[in-house]
Amino acid sequence: MIGRLKKEINIVRERDPAIHSNLEVFLYPSFKALIMYRVAHKLYEKKLYFWARMISQNAVRRTGIEIHPGAQIGEGFFIDHGNGVVIGETTIIGNNVTLYQGVTLGGTGKEQGKRHPTIGDNVMISAGAKVLGSFTIGANSKIGAGSVVLAEVPPNSTVVGVPGRVVKRKENSAPREKLDQVHLPDPILEELQALKTANEELRRRVEELEKQQ
Repeated sequence: MIGRLKKEINIVRERDPAIHSNLEVFLYPSFKALIMYRVAHKLYEKKLYFWARMISQNAVRRTGIEIHPGAQIGEGFFIDHGNGVVIGETTIIGNNVTLYQGVTLGGTGKEQGKRHPTIGDNVMISAGAKVLGSFTIGANSKIGAGSVVLAEVPPNSTVVGVPGRVVKRKENSAPREKLDQVHLPDPILEELQALKTANEELRRRVEELEKQQ
């Protein structure tokens, strides 16, 4: 247990520069939620479902973060701020995954059995994003803020929009520390800029033809 606490403290301090001491980490909502999840998950595995859910619901009231005790979460998991985060029962989360506030890893309401997403290693899911369904988000991917992801995402991808679309692919994974929610591609803006450029070129050519006449 002491080893687990030390590991979780190091993860929070590594990824949140606002934390200045180990004691501050104990005030951090996501730290509390994750420690309580680890306990609840052990009870869930022993089929002590009532006690597991009781701990889970207590964590929701105290932190605003709802992690079902049946979810499977790997090492190096981090939730920044975390209020409004929801993680469903059959969610599987790999190693070194980062979520921001308001993220939902949920189901569509139409599936049975495995109803929630599988998140690969080194994935970042930005604020307010919703990942709904029993598909996989490939390793080393980024999900943009406010995106709604309804289909599988290949590894090393960047996804933005509603519904979420892959707008960028990389061959090499980004360092885990490079958690940038802001500088993501904007395909709609790029299309508007292309249309603007094409329109200006057409107008220039029309003006040239008018002068020739």
